Amino acid sequence: MTSDVLLVGCGDLGASVGLRLAESGHDVLALRRNASRVPSGLRALSVDLTREAPVLPDLRARFLVVALTARPRTEEAYRATYVDGMRRALDALADSGSLPERAVLVSSTAVMASRQLPPLDDESTPAHPVDGPGRMLLAAEELFAERLPSGTVLRLSGLYGGTSTRLLDRVRQGRIDDPHRWTNRIHREDAASAVVHLLTRPDPPERLYLGTDDEPAQLGDVAAFLAELLGAPSPPAADPAQGHGKRLSNARLRASGWQPTRRSFREGYTRD
Repeated sequence: MTSDVLLVGCGDLGASVGLRLAESGHDVLALRRNASRVPSGLRALSVDLTREAPVLPDLRARFLVVALTARPRTEEAYRATYVDGMRRALDALADSGSLPERAVLVSSTAVMASRQLPPLDDESTPAHPVDGPGRMLLAAEELFAERLPSGTVLRLSGLYGGTSTRLLDRVRQGRIDDPHRWTNRIHREDAASAVVHLLTRPDPPERLYLGTDDEPAQLGDVAAFLAELLGAPSPPAADPAQGHGKRLSNARLRASGWQPTRRSFREGYTRD
């Protein structure tokens, strides 16, 4: 069978995207360092994109999803994965003769700057990465736009859900050091549904979307909710007058027809 979807990166998010597409009848070829970790239902190819280019047989990709993960969080690792690794994958895709009808790059709101008493930011807010990983993500967005001018970038806010328990662990341990910071998040399943939505919606998507839930929240408020849920000690209270960070709007993504199943952290953490 010839695959009609190329999935570049198949971690937790990529796997969820791939399985959703497979369930709707698509044949998905997933690239991952260790193909044995690609879930059944997807075709798998082992490749370390930081070192080598894949060979893509039996591919006529209508859809392309780039959902890479870099470790550790350093400029060098992000360049090797998001810039050099993605370039190798796109070169291989071009060599296969495939020209995707739709393409989505999963990026991050880390390319956007934090501010004091922040307004509500959207896709018109200029990118201003403040560290090496953020700069590499922005470089990847620019490379993606150059190679796939009709492609779409989806900047996701903080992913949670599934096996991710980092914030829950911090609340249990009483390690909430900056309760005033504004935070933005999206449940992993809602992030996956957003990618599939942008690939398959009838009308062509726009070039850029922010993927986040309906409610930016200060960390102290989220932690207080989780502490009550977990029976953990109460964290320091949030003060809106000291708020800093980012407050992000999902209005453009919602206007395209997507809706989150977890509208805020409350639904997200109580449903998992």
